[in-house]
Amino acid sequence: MANIASQRIQREFQEVVRSEEVAKSLIAIELVNNSLLDLRGRITGPPDTPYEGGLFHLEIKGELALRQSCVTFTIVVAVPETYPFNPPKVRFVTKVWHPNISSVTGAICLDILKDQWAAAMTIRTVLLSLQALLAAAEADDPQDAVVAKQYKENPELFRQTARHWTYMYASGRRGEDRGHCQDFDAKIRRLQEVMRIDEHKALVALSSNNWELERATQALLP
Repeated sequence: MANIASQRIQREFQEVVRSEEVAKSLIAIELVNNSLLDLRGRITGPPDTPYEGGLFHLEIKGELALRQSCVTFTIVVAVPETYPFNPPKVRFVTKVWHPNISSVTGAICLDILKDQWAAAMTIRTVLLSLQALLAAAEADDPQDAVVAKQYKENPELFRQTARHWTYMYASGRRGEDRGHCQDFDAKIRRLQEVMRIDEHKALVALSSNNWELERATQALLP
């Protein structure tokens, strides 16, 4: 089984590398430590979305039946025995504000990574599906309830918040500021000064409280 999985992963890696999407810089995959057991994917934010211009990094894991635990590719000494019959475990390394992606852990709610996985699917399928998810959220089946609530109740504020997170974490803060809101920056700095907290904690508090400074301050109080 392990040999089958190893051959499959090697073939899929080559499929992604040679794909049209890689040529257009839409997706990418790389070996970490020059090992097929240690993979990292990357997708670009789709155009006409708050994620446009962002580069989002993904950690790709597999399951290994070893003492009933999940072991990442970076630790195991053999390829996952269950792949491709069970889906890979994928999470966003880049922080992102999206209803179907945890703003805390990067965990993803996507059907093909759960009960709708099929052995014919590939890593390329996963990367393209995640790019599509950024363009079309499923707020009724959220991974992050706070983000989903904002998405449904205040779509424009959600769009501005998601764009700000893209600017903060996925753009390298280089080049054109794609709709970056200076008022948001001012509120982040103010909350940092008042509460003596780091930038990310201030950003999360404000994002989760619709950028209302008083509400965010109250939420941070013990």
